[in-house]
Amino acid sequence: MKDRLKSIHSRIKTAALVSGRNPADVRLIAVSKTVPVEKLEKAIESGVAVFGENYIQESREKFNALYAHPISWHFIGHLQSNKAKYAVKMFDLIHSVDSLKLSRELDKQAGKIDKVQPVLVQVNISEESSKSGVLLDDTVHLVTEMSRLTHIAIKGLMTMPPYFNAPEKARPFFRNLRHLRDHLLSLEIPDVCMTELSMGMTGDFEVAIQEGATLVRIGTAIFGERV
Repeated sequence: MKDRLKSIHSRIKTAALVSGRNPADVRLIAVSKTVPVEKLEKAIESGVAVFGENYIQESREKFNALYAHPISWHFIGHLQSNKAKYAVKMFDLIHSVDSLKLSRELDKQAGKIDKVQPVLVQVNISEESSKSGVLLDDTVHLVTEMSRLTHIAIKGLMTMPPYFNAPEKARPFFRNLRHLRDHLLSLEIPDVCMTELSMGMTGDFEVAIQEGATLVRIGTAIFGERV
């Protein structure tokens, strides 16, 4: 696993430098859904500091098992409103906020534990019916409404492009998310931060970095194919 991680970090660095960026501005999220705790412990020993989880129940078990380790947890899957109370207790960043209903529930539950919950707005940039996320044309309205909530903090955007065998085909979708981020910044919406772009996975993270990704979500290249 150390060799895999070394290779990934080398590729991240190269992709950043090629595009004139500082490699330190790109963080690796190790996608650990269905990966057993024993493998996560090996990943921690190999230097992994941030894990991305997709399911609340599985996350709770891992969070409790690895509580003593100085690691960060990100939620990257589809989040139901009725699970918000668990999410705010575990996760340092929630990547997948895509509705005002979910935003309000996260705000309510975070308020109960006196927390301001950092979140990303998930954008369905490809407008695929099979994917979660707010549509491109509705994003400004959602972000504006979310900005009025006092116990969540908008930190940026997240997207998942269509699956392609050729990473270059994903580039326009990553570029569109960056353009949307720039547009939101130009609007100067109060209490909205747009420093994070969560985009890019094992098959296309280098292209995502070239288009501005600050968070890349990589699972298979670290842990191997899932059973």
